[in-house]
Amino acid sequence: MAKKDIKEAEFGLEDTDIELARRELLEFTQLTKEDYQTNWHHELIAEKLDKFVNGEIKRLMIFVPPRHGKSELASRRLPAFILGKRPDSQIIACSYGADLAARMNRDVQRVIDSPAYRKIFPETRLWEKNIRTVADGSYLRNSETFEIVNRKGVYRCAGVGGAITGMGADFLIIDDPIKNQEEALSPTYRQKVWDWYTSTAFTRLEKEGSVLVIQTRWHEDDLSGRLLALAESDPDADQWEVIDLPAIKETDDNPEDPRQIDEALWPEKYSEERLLKIKISVGSYFWGAMYQQTPTVEGGNIINRNWWRYYSTPFEKYDYVMQSWDCSFGKTGNKNSFVVGQVWGKLGAKKHLLDQVRERMTYVQTKTAIKKMKARWPESREIIVEEAANGHAIIEELQADIAGVIGIRAKDSKEARLHAVSPQIEAGCVYLPDPLIAKWVPEFLEEISAFPSGKFDDQVDATSQALERMESTAQYAWFEMGEEMAREEEENRESMSPQLKEQLWGV
Repeated sequence: MAKKDIKEAEFGLEDTDIELARRELLEFTQLTKEDYQTNWHHELIAEKLDKFVNGEIKRLMIFVPPRHGKSELASRRLPAFILGKRPDSQIIACSYGADLAARMNRDVQRVIDSPAYRKIFPETRLWEKNIRTVADGSYLRNSETFEIVNRKGVYRCAGVGGAITGMGADFLIIDDPIKNQEEALSPTYRQKVWDWYTSTAFTRLEKEGSVLVIQTRWHEDDLSGRLLALAESDPDADQWEVIDLPAIKETDDNPEDPRQIDEALWPEKYSEERLLKIKISVGSYFWGAMYQQTPTVEGGNIINRNWWRYYSTPFEKYDYVMQSWDCSFGKTGNKNSFVVGQVWGKLGAKKHLLDQVRERMTYVQTKTAIKKMKARWPESREIIVEEAANGHAIIEELQADIAGVIGIRAKDSKEARLHAVSPQIEAGCVYLPDPLIAKWVPEFLEEISAFPSGKFDDQVDATSQALERMESTAQYAWFEMGEEMAREEEENRESMSPQLKEQLWGV
């Protein structure tokens, strides 16, 4: 066998394969990663990325569910493919953290070092001892930067928020700028990502440079959300081509998606049955955002208005009654936030919103309103008030006059707190008064459903604060009962019929 034939047999590459791999990313990926599994959506993504490399698409976004192969194509194979076709290109690749970006860097280097790659793109090489270099020195090659030997090509990686000064970018690749739920729900972090993109990453772009954003959607206000909103509001802003592929197809509005309604994106890996189990585990909001690429829920953003339950007559007795207050008081006037005070009753797993006051109040008016609510609901064991801003001062005064006033310091953002209690509402455990009886309920529903996009959030804060407090207490609020009261309560429960127990507590 001739030497040439031996080499081709060793690498398993024919001339026709090599020529295709030099032209098409998907062919290149299949030849450099033998175990790569290809589905139709990989073909679509690769087709768009080929146009991205060739300059036909300058601004591209790819939205795909977790673990569906987007990073293998776009972050590991694409940079190596670009440097093979265009070895003078400068690439900046970013992800949510420097560690992940460095791992991607090493993966790209491994691709370029592979025998198959050398067969496809023999002119693209990284520094190593057996490679001759130009002039007087070696080429950079580390976990942050590597250079192409004898060419101008450079690959630089960084975490979102990190410095990437010192070089321009013909191709800017941003893969998953948000790491997790905590970052996604933090307005501060989302603003940090936006500031980094506009002031650091985008400024490195060369005149004809291209931008690729690959991510699982987390929030309507994430980086992609802001860029798309800007594109819609300003025709002079960057306009984006978007590949938007939900885990389960719900509509026929995407002509590039060949699936039938309710069909899984990659059924060989994630069947419809498995995806529906994932939906139950992550909840409707994150299912809509991360898996369906629509970070809102029909009927509301975080809270769907269809989740609420209603009651016409309250229970005669509750295990636990408490008040929750959001005290954003100030001078009277329509521009100020509302003060909201709520009364909640808990019986087993069921939680009833029993009463609410919502007005623009001064400091004195707020104190008076809390005293009146306590007089109207003397059985309320706790009156919790958030210790933010004005809350601390009123807590100290009220504690001297009213038993049960407790200051609560919020640990998370408003959005994170509402997400934390949303499963209680979605599970049908939270009840509102009949809107025909309590006229304030429709306005309450509008505010909760619109959050975080709505104008006000006072009722949101009071509600999430109350539900979190009730869920964190012992199941039947025995923490405040004496032994005698506890025994009496237990006897009452034991005397109930099994049907009533199941109705009240699901046991």
